[in-house]
Amino acid sequence: MQHIFDIIIIGGGPAGYTAAMYASRAGLDCVVVERLSPGGQMALTDVIDNYPGFDEGIDGFDLGMKMLNQAERFGAKTEYAEVTAVDFAGEIKKVCTTAGEFLSKTVVIATGANPRKIGLENEDKFAGKGVHYCAHCDGRFYKDKTVVVLGGGNTAVEDALYLSRMAQKVYIVHRRDKFRATDIYVKRLEKAENVEIVFNNTVTEIIADEKLTGVKIKNTDNAQVETINCDGLFVSIGRNPATGFLNNSVKLDNGGYILADESTKTDVAGVFAVGDVRAKALRQVVTAVADGAVAVHFAEEFLK
Repeated sequence: MQHIFDIIIIGGGPAGYTAAMYASRAGLDCVVVERLSPGGQMALTDVIDNYPGFDEGIDGFDLGMKMLNQAERFGAKTEYAEVTAVDFAGEIKKVCTTAGEFLSKTVVIATGANPRKIGLENEDKFAGKGVHYCAHCDGRFYKDKTVVVLGGGNTAVEDALYLSRMAQKVYIVHRRDKFRATDIYVKRLEKAENVEIVFNNTVTEIIADEKLTGVKIKNTDNAQVETINCDGLFVSIGRNPATGFLNNSVKLDNGGYILADESTKTDVAGVFAVGDVRAKALRQVVTAVADGAVAVHFAEEFLK
């Protein structure tokens, strides 16, 4: 008969491997199905400064490997494969992957969310080297420097405010004539003396040689092109949750994030959502690992 796990964890980021560590340490039979390498989006960050316990900061990939090793020390298994479909209808859940079908009594979805990119030439080349998608992760590199934030929602405005506390100058570029962010954030932004708001513009080119030196912006009304000299570009135009493979097997919000409260329970019994893929207020490594621990607590309760 095909092996039935106690828990299948889809995704090997900080939420996934925390869940794996808690599950295996509790004696549960679990496997992590990871598409690429441990760490998820965290692995793309050169230095993580805001995760407790590492006073000098730590490379995101190294932290991901530490989490994997810790989980596997207690007996967790890792299967490198891509999940293509799921079936949560029965008592035994099915997870179909490029490495075959896996069966389990419970499932933890920890697939994360990917930042939306502008789609410009050199964007990938300079990712993490002048082009960034997380102000709280990489903002410290721009103390007393000039940065551009692209976006107009709450995240973009919050990022600009955060960066204004360390950067010498912050430009926030938005393609419309007003922000989509809530008024309380906008009013705070307007009071920041080192922030310049650039409406009706979008970033069309990254200027860089060995490092990023500026961006070109294009006016959405008259097509006029200008250059902003800067040291870094922070792209804050939203994220894409990795939920396409679920095919409506659990409830999602309008943004495609899985609807699950602080218990991490979805609308399907025995299925949990953790980390950045879950609808939540704050997406950080520390909130992801908390979700992983919480999910296993309730998974154990479900299994009992």
